[in-house]
Amino acid sequence: MDTDTSALLARHSEAIALFTERVHAIRDDQWDSPTPCTEWSVRDLVNHLTAEQLWVPDLVTDGSSMADVGDAYDGDVLGKRPRHTWDAASRAARKAFAAEGALRGTVQLSYGETPTTAYCAQMTTDAIVHGWDLSRAIGASERLPDALVHFALDEITPYAADLAKSGLFAPPIEPPPGDSAQSRLLALTGRRG
Repeated sequence: MDTDTSALLARHSEAIALFTERVHAIRDDQWDSPTPCTEWSVRDLVNHLTAEQLWVPDLVTDGSSMADVGDAYDGDVLGKRPRHTWDAASRAARKAFAAEGALRGTVQLSYGETPTTAYCAQMTTDAIVHGWDLSRAIGASERLPDALVHFALDEITPYAADLAKSGLFAPPIEPPPGDSAQSRLLALTGRRG
């Protein structure tokens, strides 16, 4: 495994660990609370990230296309034990990305064949940004680790203007004066820190 691949897997594991920590900090009375993602409650946000993790073994390990998987992960995937479901899904995703040779391959995404490293980087960035969303929603520390912030900034900056088109991010906003790297990341994804 080369240095770049090792670094990518390290950032992915750190982002998933951060989100996992936040999922386990959700109080029972917070699942319906609003998040910075205006259409989503805390449960909706965790459900979104969990569904994303469920896709990983199908795409990376099994070589399935999105069409093959279809609507298997639409709707509520959390069930009655959302923390347990998140833990199992995120563990399976980490295992799929870390498998021997997995990051040397490609996956079939909605926009075509994509290097698995690019898919892993996107998934890592999504977990970082949504980790901040979840932190804000539940009143946890909103400070993201510097390594994760810089990873996400490097990943998002080239295509930041197109993020809003996905429907998952608000349009970019002007960062505050004297902004930090985290403020710039949040601004690129339509968030105010």
